[in-house]
Amino acid sequence: MDLDNKRVLIIKPSSMGDIIHSLPLVHALKRHYPSCHVGWVVQKNLVSLLEADPNIDRIFPIDIPSTSEPSATVRTYVSALSKTVTCLKWLRSKFADNPYDLVLDLHASFRSGLIGIMNPGGVRLGFAEAKELNTFFQSKVIHCAPNTLHAVDKNLSFAKYLQINVEAIDFQLFLGRDAGVEASSFLEQSGASHKNRLVYANPATRWATKFWNERAWAELADKLVLELNSIVILGGASAELHYVNRIVSLMCQKPIIGSGRLSPIGAAALIGASDVYVGVDSGPMHIAALLGKPVVALFGPTDPAKVGPYGRGHSIIRVEGLSCLGCRKSVCNDKRCMNGISAERVFEEIKRLMKWN
Repeated sequence: MDLDNKRVLIIKPSSMGDIIHSLPLVHALKRHYPSCHVGWVVQKNLVSLLEADPNIDRIFPIDIPSTSEPSATVRTYVSALSKTVTCLKWLRSKFADNPYDLVLDLHASFRSGLIGIMNPGGVRLGFAEAKELNTFFQSKVIHCAPNTLHAVDKNLSFAKYLQINVEAIDFQLFLGRDAGVEASSFLEQSGASHKNRLVYANPATRWATKFWNERAWAELADKLVLELNSIVILGGASAELHYVNRIVSLMCQKPIIGSGRLSPIGAAALIGASDVYVGVDSGPMHIAALLGKPVVALFGPTDPAKVGPYGRGHSIIRVEGLSCLGCRKSVCNDKRCMNGISAERVFEEIKRLMKWN
């Protein structure tokens, strides 16, 4: 399919990790067809991740509450329905005058299928394995090669279909100058010294089952400060500050609290300025991997082969031997897969990966 001077729309509204997983495909597309125009439909709270990217020509910010969150209520669904209708009307008006020639539905949901048909005409491509009746909305479907597990590789199936070669240069996140200034200012105001090792720790995530326990986080952070002369940054969104504060209350040393104090792209720049990233399965973990930072990731209910940090030079910590590993449950009364990970084990793995002593 020749995309010279064509218009291509990306539908991948969320979440943070999913957007990061989609970037290599978009970069390869634009590198192969520099004259094509790329638009992207994305949740407004994640727009900053794309604003500095020269490969994206137009961003369509939307604001629809997530119904996939474990905390979603009936009210959430009602609000999502109302805002979806409003969003679809708005997108229809935007696409009507200058429609896209090709729509890549990377989200594979019923809602993303609806977004795709708001664009009049054009070819709509989606995953053959998509659920929620998503394939009903597509002109053509992409079959992933057998044994394709990771989300990044599944997205790159679109590149193969479009006969686009993906190269190492396509695996990057464009931070922009403002993000760098934001991160530098934050570190300066926090009193961080260049003499110290900088560890970005992300303890929070969407699923309750993916959380590690607070005492283990506190123990790990204290050991990093005391034994490795490190500065520990506890990251996360503003909604996660209460959890971060509970960890801090159990610590003997003083970390830097970054939760809710930076924009998403500013936090990404802060991760980029760090020496190593340690955390549970969450969006920032994928940012660290794309930025080429060593990642120490704690996994339990999810499968790192499918959603782990992409690429080499990372370390996965799991409690092996459990029959329930990778259960994908968002609620669990046991959590032995996460609680069985000791702070000492994570600490030693960071030392080994970074060759610190």
